[in-house]
Amino acid sequence: MPSYVDPEKCDGCKGGDKTACMYICPNDLMVLNKEAMLAYNQEPDACWECYSCVKICPQGAIYVRGYNDFVPMGGQVHPMRSSDSIMWTVKFRNGNMKRFKFPIRTTAEGAANAYPDLKGENLDDERLSTEKELPAPDPAKMAK
Repeated sequence: MPSYVDPEKCDGCKGGDKTACMYICPNDLMVLNKEAMLAYNQEPDACWECYSCVKICPQGAIYVRGYNDFVPMGGQVHPMRSSDSIMWTVKFRNGNMKRFKFPIRTTAEGAANAYPDLKGENLDDERLSTEKELPAPDPAKMAK
């Protein structure tokens, strides 16, 4: 099931031409009905269920079904984002709720270093590239 917008909660990001969900959707599916000032998924079958719109919505108005390994059939998943973590609330069909809290980052922004022993002076180090150097083009082959 694709993302869907709860019309009771959506406020169209309080005016403007573009909502937060429109800005973040990697497949450009979310649009704003300017008359009703409500966002909606214009092509539900193409939804990737990436949760980007769900996580960014300031009103918490967007829902996506949970995957079966995470949420049993019929459950709803809803994230609440704070400055350092996301609190995921799972609402089951029987009304029970369970919450999980995960940090947004495990390192300070900009602190991650994939190659801590490289200081920048050895730019030819093989760990900085996964591709071999390409040979120079052969002009004779290019003329054909």
